[in-house]
Amino acid sequence: MQSHVEILLVEDNISDAELTMRSLKKYNSANRIYHVKDGAEALDFIFAQGNYISRQKEQLPKVIILDLKLPKVNGLEVLEKIKGDERTRATPVVIMTSSKEERDILESYKLGVNSYITKPVDFEEFTKAVNKLGCYWMLVNQAPC
Repeated sequence: MQSHVEILLVEDNISDAELTMRSLKKYNSANRIYHVKDGAEALDFIFAQGNYISRQKEQLPKVIILDLKLPKVNGLEVLEKIKGDERTRATPVVIMTSSKEERDILESYKLGVNSYITKPVDFEEFTKAVNKLGCYWMLVNQAPC
């Protein structure tokens, strides 16, 4: 694992994860991307516990891209824990999911999500959306120090 992760990608669909990582790297939006496949692993990574206990917990990602429909711990639960902890509250979280459900959108914003993006089905549109997401959060957004 790289020493400092810029983007933590929490995505159980391997095809979506590979496409997202490829798109971010292609457009030089991020060089240090770390991928986890479920909500439990995401929480372990973020809070430096379990298999990630040796990770420096003060080195948080610049942004977390989080799917909602995850095994073990769902995305809303992960979001709630991130935004409910003083150490991680300011870390930007972007929900990127296939869900267009109004209740998912409302609950995500209620819990403190920074952005909610519905995954485009079309390959080109998906790539463009990921590129814009990476450019904004990695290059334009001013994150807290």
